Amino acid sequence: MKLHEHQAKTIFADAGIPVPDSRLATTVEEALDAVDEIGYPAAIKAQVHVGGRGKAGGIKIATDREEAEEYAEEIIGMDLKGYTVDSVLVEAGVDFVDELYVGVTMDRGEGRPVLMVSTEGGVNIEEVAEENPDAIAREHVDPAFGLHPYQARKVVYEAGVDADVALDVASILTTLYDLYEENDASEIEVNPVMITSDRDVVAADAVMNIDEDALFRQPDLAELAEESYEDDLERKAGEYGFDYVRLSGNVGIIGNGAGLVMTTLDLVDYYGGTPANFLDIGGGAKAERVTQALDMVFSDENVDAVVFNIFGGITRGDEVAKGINEALEQFDEIPKKVVVRLAGTNAEEGMEILNTDLVEVEETLEDAVQRAVQNAEEVTQ
Repeated sequence: MKLHEHQAKTIFADAGIPVPDSRLATTVEEALDAVDEIGYPAAIKAQVHVGGRGKAGGIKIATDREEAEEYAEEIIGMDLKGYTVDSVLVEAGVDFVDELYVGVTMDRGEGRPVLMVSTEGGVNIEEVAEENPDAIAREHVDPAFGLHPYQARKVVYEAGVDADVALDVASILTTLYDLYEENDASEIEVNPVMITSDRDVVAADAVMNIDEDALFRQPDLAELAEESYEDDLERKAGEYGFDYVRLSGNVGIIGNGAGLVMTTLDLVDYYGGTPANFLDIGGGAKAERVTQALDMVFSDENVDAVVFNIFGGITRGDEVAKGINEALEQFDEIPKKVVVRLAGTNAEEGMEILNTDLVEVEETLEDAVQRAVQNAEEVTQ
């Protein structure tokens, strides 16, 4: 579960991390009132769950009221990488002379949390990691003992942070780790930490993602979940109770079981396609659940073709076939071509039930994936 920047900054500020003065606004009038209170220069920042907001036009610096009005009108309601901007954070400008990156995440290879610090702040840290990995200093933490103060100082000095602000940066990093641990976070970072000309250290950004499986332990954060979904599809997936991840491709994928869905994703990539999603309908899925899954992938404008991969165990093939027919019969015209592969329990009965006027049927997973990839290619040609 992703928190918005303004939500994360509230948590950071309550924990003692210095953040700029800011106000949340949902209209141009509210944004102008906020700027009048904060003063100039002021940043107007789109509140959406995407990276690279500045490059995409979602962050502007206003130096007077005329610019503030112009930028607020541009950003509120804009489409930013496929997401509509409903609110902006109006924030006091920071006169900075240097930028840093600090963060805490889980190193799954090591099985331990890792602290990360880089003097190349203000840019995409993934690009830094790929192009210049030595620019990021790292320090692993044993969760059984927690973060020792010397570890925070060590990683900050190894990153090459200036000595006169190193302890302040280490203090922010220590607080971030505490928040990471206390809130069951999966990732927490500030990019950038700004160093002012007066050598003050300010968190100019805030990222905080929470492990959704731990939300039962975080009731206050759970209340923020609804507005933290990335888009309508993720919100719908939450309502339906699906395991769903939206990807960047155009081949929609539905399966029962995480391993089966992952195999299908790999095969789509292997045969030259690009997956649009991970969607696991789970075991024992009935017709209604299958209908909901098709509703989701059909709602994704990026999807050009769909592959349905079901292996019957708990889930019966005839129930899946019934759900596919019921879903597709609701349409006067099928919006995307659907390829179905059934195997396992009652698969033969399911194949007989399937309305082949509405779907394409393949006996093997490889053939089904290749047909779906080909269907998607035909749409884009």
